[in-house]
Amino acid sequence: MSTTTTHLRTALELAAAGVPPLPLRAGKVPFGNCRACAKNTCGGRPNMKTPGPCACPAPCHAWAAATTDRHILNSPQWEAAWRRAAAVAYHPGGAGLTVVDLDNAAAIAWARDTLPATRTVPTTRGEHWIYEGVMPSANAVRPGADIKSLMAYARWLGWGTGTMAALPDSVRALALTDPPAARRAPQAVSAPLGSQSGQCPHRTPVFLARGIAMAEQSITDAREAVHATVYRTFLAVLSTHGRCGCLTDTHVARLFTAAQAKGETPRHCTDAWTNALTTLGL
Repeated sequence: MSTTTTHLRTALELAAAGVPPLPLRAGKVPFGNCRACAKNTCGGRPNMKTPGPCACPAPCHAWAAATTDRHILNSPQWEAAWRRAAAVAYHPGGAGLTVVDLDNAAAIAWARDTLPATRTVPTTRGEHWIYEGVMPSANAVRPGADIKSLMAYARWLGWGTGTMAALPDSVRALALTDPPAARRAPQAVSAPLGSQSGQCPHRTPVFLARGIAMAEQSITDAREAVHATVYRTFLAVLSTHGRCGCLTDTHVARLFTAAQAKGETPRHCTDAWTNALTTLGL
């Protein structure tokens, strides 16, 4: 079976399963705008938040070319693209999915310690963790990790293994850059821990200790956007550990100390923590 036939067959199988595919050129890049669509003169599918073919007959506009229409995928106009294709990609958001793209062993170790288990797909250098649900895509949300969902594409590497979990707050928090201004707390507010007393999901105290240590390291390693990193880290910690009453003043103090060592003020630490509690409804 030729490569062209293999890629097209994969695309048709994905389309039948409700996963919108698209062809990728060498280097894992999509086909760019055709001449007729230069500068989005055809209407600009990339400005839309749903998958589908653009007005021209050939696959262009990157992720927005993804479609589940088998007649389009198998059309003569797409034949040349499939001949040149080096791989198949898909639009996760169009399939109702979010992919956490983990690029190395350290990122995978972080995910195993921090994120809920879900379906995983091995990649060349790491793993894709796939959750059910959509969110804005974001690159470099932490070292070695990208989020691919709406208005993005991911290379198709198979169905993976494991049971797919619902998209958790801890993943959504990774794409947030700062709390809404309307939620900023007054300066006099101290850092509350919340009054949650749900069942503790942590098998051993080591899980919590490791999570706090990794959060400290994430703040310490920030080279830019420290303000956003602090808030995002607080949100991730609370989304994982904030509902069972495990966090203590000592844990919070460690996080605040790490943030202040990067130049954050005590007021910002308090505001970021309070806003994270508010965002998560704690």
